[in-house]
Amino acid sequence: MLSGLRINTVRATVLKFPQARQCRGPGPADYPWIVEAARKVRQKQFVLDGEAVVLGVDGISDFNALHSRKHDHEVQFCAFDILAEGGDDLRMLPLSMRKANLERLLARRPEGVFINPFERGELGPDLFRATCKLGLEGLVSKRRDRPYQAGRSKYWVKVKNRRDPAMEQEL
Repeated sequence: MLSGLRINTVRATVLKFPQARQCRGPGPADYPWIVEAARKVRQKQFVLDGEAVVLGVDGISDFNALHSRKHDHEVQFCAFDILAEGGDDLRMLPLSMRKANLERLLARRPEGVFINPFERGELGPDLFRATCKLGLEGLVSKRRDRPYQAGRSKYWVKVKNRRDPAMEQEL
């Protein structure tokens, strides 16, 4: 299993092709830092799966700032998967290989994009308690040997912090 932090965000996809750079969700012009970060990545074509996020000074995601739309210039992209690169569809690769490809693609870490940190091993109560103590939304754990599957899957589990503001937010 690979477990990653679940932070207060809006789901997004970043696509970079020679003629177009865009993100799913609010338009790319709404999040200029993400667009600029995609331009700085050397690879000419890629599709990243992740989330748009506003980080507070403490490094913790600020759900209310993100949804207020008053901080769109501060929105960064938190990447957690790579679906295509250089014209190759990577969705059939196991998650562990896609994570390695994602780390290689973003090795220079352009400002405005970062990789969602993940832990190897089983989801444990200590990790979940630490996540809640930090005020994060929760954890997502996925089987490292599985290909990409859009939507919910029996091969991953999401555990939510019930005290997180996202649990109360109406979208």
